[in-house]
Amino acid sequence: MLHQYEYQFIGDELFDCVPEALLEKTQHQRVIATDLARLYLIKDAIQSGYNCVIWLDADFLIFNALEFVIPDVPYAVGRETWVQQDKQSKLKVYKKVHNAFLMFRKGNSFLDFYTDTAMRLLLQNSGSLPPQFIGPKLLTALHNVALLPVMESAGMLSPLVIKDIIQGGGEALDRFIAYSPQPIMAANLCISSRERNDVTDQEMVELIDLLNPGGAILNFEPLT
Repeated sequence: MLHQYEYQFIGDELFDCVPEALLEKTQHQRVIATDLARLYLIKDAIQSGYNCVIWLDADFLIFNALEFVIPDVPYAVGRETWVQQDKQSKLKVYKKVHNAFLMFRKGNSFLDFYTDTAMRLLLQNSGSLPPQFIGPKLLTALHNVALLPVMESAGMLSPLVIKDIIQGGGEALDRFIAYSPQPIMAANLCISSRERNDVTDQEMVELIDLLNPGGAILNFEPLT
């Protein structure tokens, strides 16, 4: 393998590490349970002897593996540059962080804090839970205060950006480039967009074909 990483695919067994009370509370929103489960799995892997553990969502595509190099920092989250239309059909860019990519090294100071905070918020909340409650929403709130280390090359593609990539360009892709600090080498493809019919199966296939191999279409220079 290029960077000599070990790889392990995790299926529904990831829920085995989530406390029963939280599984019951999130029974209709399993995406929230996965946001917590990945933290337990990362912690277990570090405690078992790994010096560095990386979580990637199943719909996270690395299309430039040669340059997708893990930073020498204690931990890192992914970059979300989300382009969508507002109520007036004008394009708006939301710059956040995401947990489709997570990296933690042994001895980091953030994993325990993040896990404990996520658990406490889940247990104390008695109302409805937004899908990204302890994932991107919590991470972005923490990032806005504490400036978390971000792996800028681990991006995320919104439906409008996906459509522009397929079409060979467009305003949404231009905005994505302008607000991205550096070229992305990998991205969360947001398969939930297909489930919401924001992107079709065919468009997703075309996107993956365009990005592999090399991802040259996204090797851009951000505007200054």
